[in-house]
Amino acid sequence: MNNTQKYNIEEHLIAILHYWYMMHEKIRIENLRKSFGPKTVLNGVSFSVYDKEILCVLGKSGTGKSVILKHLVGFLKPDSGFIYIDETELTEANEKTKCALREKFGILFQGAALFDSMDVFDNVAFGLRRMRIPEEEIARVVPEMLAHVGLRGIENKRPSELSGGMQKRVGLARAIALKPQIMLYDEPTTGVDPITAGAVDRLILKMRDTFGITSVVVTHDMKSATRIADRIVMIDEGKVLAEGNPGDIMGSTNPIIRQFVQGKSKLDLAIQ
Repeated sequence: MNNTQKYNIEEHLIAILHYWYMMHEKIRIENLRKSFGPKTVLNGVSFSVYDKEILCVLGKSGTGKSVILKHLVGFLKPDSGFIYIDETELTEANEKTKCALREKFGILFQGAALFDSMDVFDNVAFGLRRMRIPEEEIARVVPEMLAHVGLRGIENKRPSELSGGMQKRVGLARAIALKPQIMLYDEPTTGVDPITAGAVDRLILKMRDTFGITSVVVTHDMKSATRIADRIVMIDEGKVLAEGNPGDIMGSTNPIIRQFVQGKSKLDLAIQ
């Protein structure tokens, strides 16, 4: 086999792989734009998320990362642009279709968003009861979900009795109890120590491997992203600055990306 034949075969395999990925596109965002008053937050954002993929959306605070998540579940409507979930367009869909699409999602909020007035059992059971799941089924599912996140036997505790990391895990148990196809994580490692952050990262990987969940992780934690991401999308000034696997991003020569990867401010770079 000569080199020309070898390169042709490699190009063919790459094309097949690309086509296979496109056939398994779970989310597609096209030219999303959103402003709040005079401030433009999203300025033509486009990217895809593939089935069972963990995609990390990285960027500095205020770049619109969390605003993207709010659009995905319909909390916000874009000024223009489109969002497709399993090839169904969300932004212009009727309310019945929107509700059906929202049921595909689970969300882990930045602060876990547990109800302080409820114990752990009732927090995890909250969504199940709204879906009118029988209590005997809830009694089986809640301990099972807590076991998946490494929290056996804490059903009677209150959120105030738990560490920040434990609260995040309870929030994750509540989300996966509804059997989502897609999980959205909003800054999951913020406010926890490095050991707990590593445990949260392992749970995100476990949710993908155990349940086949597609994950979108909004974060500014570069270490976390390199541990869990299949691909990374970097947002800067409301636009996609870069997209690729962790190695692509870590090896980028773009000065804005290098600044983010190295965790240095413009002042740090100026005085080197």
